[in-house]
Amino acid sequence: MDASLVVDNAGRLYEGFKLTLALVGLSAACAAIVTVPLVLGLRSNAWAPRAVSGAYVTFFRGSPLLAQLFLIYYGSGQFRPLLEYLGVWWLFRDAFFCSVLAFALNSAAYTAVLVKGAIDALPEGQWEAAAALGLGWFATLRKVILPQAIRVALPGYGNEIVLLTKASSITMAVTLYELLGVIKVIYSRTFDITIYIWAAAIYIVIVSAIRLGFALLERSFFRW
Repeated sequence: MDASLVVDNAGRLYEGFKLTLALVGLSAACAAIVTVPLVLGLRSNAWAPRAVSGAYVTFFRGSPLLAQLFLIYYGSGQFRPLLEYLGVWWLFRDAFFCSVLAFALNSAAYTAVLVKGAIDALPEGQWEAAAALGLGWFATLRKVILPQAIRVALPGYGNEIVLLTKASSITMAVTLYELLGVIKVIYSRTFDITIYIWAAAIYIVIVSAIRLGFALLERSFFRW
């Protein structure tokens, strides 16, 4: 493979790489916020929050991410007067923020199921023991349940971030040129198919770095 193709376009590739990291990082952060009420809803004893959270998870896990992205990016235009009135149209008219919103909502559905499963896997005696010690529900969740659940959910969450990173390439469909979008532009100008081999190599490096980071994080958790 001719490395000069990458060297000559290093600036463009770097910009695409930064955009990919920003998209994935911000989406994961927003997804983490949405995950909390979703998990509480899924584990609620009341039927209403459980039904709402269940419907949310079913929709976002059952429909294609690309369709969700199109729904937010193209569909929001039909509600432009309302969105302008609410002062949030600036967000929905931007491809980056629409992509972050779609990715965050989608990832939150998967993460919520992952965290709920991790909590359900813990013995019920944990709650009873905490109650016997006088801990309230929130304190039990924060100090006893969540630290253990995170250890259980961490490997699966690492896979979710990897999938989110690879899925970021679909944002080309809404004119957002992240790493793979930049590579597509380079190919359209050079018609050199080896750029896609370099693309695969770059993504392998990124994914490997993510997996390594989560492996180190898991080790640090299990030292506690």
